[in-house]
Amino acid sequence: MTPLAPSERQRAFTIAKKQDVVEKQRLPVRYHVEDADVRERPRRFLEAFAAILKHSNYRVALEQYLRVAARCSRCTTNCQVFLATGNDHDIPCYRSELLLKVYRRHFTMAGILQGRLLGDPGLTDPDIQRMADTFYDCTACRRCSLECPMGIDHGLLTHLGRYILSEIGIVPRALAVSVREQLTGASGNTSAVPLPALQDTLEFLTDELRDENGIEASFPIDQFDAEYLFLAPVSDYIMEAETIMGIGALFHATGDSWTIGSAYFDAINYGLFYNDQILEHVLHKVEAEATRLRARKILIGECGHASRCAKNFYPAYCLESKALPVVNIIEYAHQAWKSGRLKLNPQAVLEPVTYHDPCNLARSGWIVDQPRVLIRAFCPNYVEMTPSGRENICCGGGGGAVSLDETRPYRTLVGGRAKAEQIRATGAKICIAPCANCKKQLRELMEEHKVDCRIVGLHDLLYKAIVYE
Repeated sequence: MTPLAPSERQRAFTIAKKQDVVEKQRLPVRYHVEDADVRERPRRFLEAFAAILKHSNYRVALEQYLRVAARCSRCTTNCQVFLATGNDHDIPCYRSELLLKVYRRHFTMAGILQGRLLGDPGLTDPDIQRMADTFYDCTACRRCSLECPMGIDHGLLTHLGRYILSEIGIVPRALAVSVREQLTGASGNTSAVPLPALQDTLEFLTDELRDENGIEASFPIDQFDAEYLFLAPVSDYIMEAETIMGIGALFHATGDSWTIGSAYFDAINYGLFYNDQILEHVLHKVEAEATRLRARKILIGECGHASRCAKNFYPAYCLESKALPVVNIIEYAHQAWKSGRLKLNPQAVLEPVTYHDPCNLARSGWIVDQPRVLIRAFCPNYVEMTPSGRENICCGGGGGAVSLDETRPYRTLVGGRAKAEQIRATGAKICIAPCANCKKQLRELMEEHKVDCRIVGLHDLLYKAIVYE
């Protein structure tokens, strides 16, 4: 991404100020705070930090980052939030230093001795408040790590900072409420969708597939010994009917066995956004359902963070039994097409189409080429964004930000502005975004920035392109 000139950055910041959103939306996240006595927060923060260091391997990363941190600010050239605001608080290495400073002062021998000699009181409550306000301005897209000459993962440090804050009760209320329902609520999922409602939705979609395409596709529930246990973001069953229909049509075309679980059917894992313990608890729910149904593989739908959670963390946290292979639905569709089991109409979609890379799928290089191969197979007018792939620009709603509706003006007019202009520049009428969070954010961006482009999932269009034999 070409950095904005100082004058352009200032203009972008001024425009946002005229909208009266930067200062109002920078600090609006409503935190669920369990202890109102802020005088105790520094002590509790340090106790939580110490416990996490004791029971995890974060110390290894922190020690390395302390030795190599240069604070050169080269990361700013890749940070869309800073490029939009020009605010020093949005520099990734500034944000990371807030946490590294605490570690250096309280958890290294040099810092402890220096504090005693100089009478440095160390962590204060304003320091904690600054971290709480700053860590949730970051989208955790980790694009800055591509530019850091020392290889510092600022997204990891942002996550650790949020983790510690959550352990002392400081977490955005929207995330806390959703996770509480997922772990202890009657529905067991983040959108509080009861099983009968899911069953009614799937019956309706089955009828739609029959009426529109004349196919007898099904959405099996609790099929034992299936090849795939399918987990979609539960919100897709409510808001993304065509994505789910496309997946049902895909399995009808391939004939592979799959099932949706009745005991647990939500791929969303907000633990990735702020708390490793929650991340682990949700993954154990996935493991329990796969074990109950005797599935052989775990298949994650169109969701970037859920796919990354299952792919990267499920094998680490679920060691009681042999970890099952984890597959993203894009990988599955690509392999089916590549093997000849999926036939696509090469002229199915004639409008100009572009593709948005979800950060959690593309930043590591995991899923980059597969969707493009599929799209070009049925979209003759495909247009590539620049930059794309591993260097993609985040939608602006990553890291859980899209779930915080009170910050919408900030994340659409500031954090997501670069993405909106990137999509506008392609001239595409359709933008494929195979991630539930990205879809929500991008639709709001198109609305706020008046971009004439429709946001869809990959399987929304595959549904129109599949040729049934």
